[in-house]
Amino acid sequence: MLRRVFLTVFGVQLLLAVGLTLVDSYRRRGKKPKPFPSTAPSEVEVGGGTVTTYTFGRDLYDDMLAAIEGAQRQVLLETYIWKADETGERFKAALTDAAARGVEVYVIYDAFANIVVSPRFKRFSPDLKVLRYPVYTAGLRPFDLRRYGRDHRKILVVDDEVGFVGGYNLGTPYATEWRDTHVRITGPGVWDLKRAFADFWNLHRRKRFRASERPLLLETASTWEPRIRFHRNVPRLWMFPIRAMYIEAINRATRNIWLTHAYFCPDQDFVDALTTAALRGVDVRLLLPAKSNHIVADWISRGYFSELLDSGVRIHRYRDAMVHAKTATIDGQWSTVGTANIDRLSMTGNYEVNVEVIDDDMASAMEKIFAVDLSNCVELTSGEWESRDIYRRFTETVLAPLRPLL
Repeated sequence: MLRRVFLTVFGVQLLLAVGLTLVDSYRRRGKKPKPFPSTAPSEVEVGGGTVTTYTFGRDLYDDMLAAIEGAQRQVLLETYIWKADETGERFKAALTDAAARGVEVYVIYDAFANIVVSPRFKRFSPDLKVLRYPVYTAGLRPFDLRRYGRDHRKILVVDDEVGFVGGYNLGTPYATEWRDTHVRITGPGVWDLKRAFADFWNLHRRKRFRASERPLLLETASTWEPRIRFHRNVPRLWMFPIRAMYIEAINRATRNIWLTHAYFCPDQDFVDALTTAALRGVDVRLLLPAKSNHIVADWISRGYFSELLDSGVRIHRYRDAMVHAKTATIDGQWSTVGTANIDRLSMTGNYEVNVEVIDDDMASAMEKIFAVDLSNCVELTSGEWESRDIYRRFTETVLAPLRPLL
């Protein structure tokens, strides 16, 4: 009896999730996102270097390609999705040309995220050292949870001089149709980003003797920059500091907490941190897509809306385009930009990297970006939310048990 009940409930959830996905896919067919407001690249000085923030993909890609084309010694590129379109080909050609002129080029991409990409595109010049993070990663240890998790990171480091990190994958749609956030870093912070890449490469390279799979050595001297820190989730080592970074910053907030996220499926402790902050008078705001590219994640995230709204948290929904950013700024001092969403997969599942910047100018730049994004949002009110129809309430209730999985 228990088995039948469990299978029935699970079956209903699965069928509903699949149905929602198919209907959403049909509705989106042939539709293009509308133009959205964005800000020009904004550079601030932090410590001995700079941090430049990008909110429009084309601006970012131009600067990333320029960095690769100007490389003299080494290029390190890691990405989750790499589409075989015009933009993807431009990056592939730039990397191939760099390797042909003697630059040491290392590339990491996630095989599962690119499973539908043409095999032809994934054939690289032998001059490139390529690590294909496999679809199945546990090997002969299927019950070792440390060996699961996708490589969701997006990193570029060139010549120890400049590094890029943030939410942007590589592909033409992201250049103009998605609203995301990335940063360009110079100065001592580049070292830590390079180390993040090298540690992943060395942890997952095959133990053979081909040149492409020898350890990636770090020659650059490490210099601490107290205002910039990189936090890396590493499932293999059971390290998940990004969630702790967020909760500590939220708990310290006294003025404002402004978060922008593509997918918001938090655990209860994270929700409690936000609601507690709002109840003590902090201006807590969430900026989320009105409709993301993963409709099931949208429905699951709504399960917390009543609790958040009742405590005073303000929810703003981004219109007509996909907002894919993973950012936050607090109290005019603290900011983070990275690859981690607020969900189980990012917080305690995938390989992720976020940069934490404690700097007034950086926080000011992030607040200006948030204000521009708000101009393209509609705020969700408690009255509107509580008046939703029974169909929506039913869907939220049925999908609620899936929260721990996403």
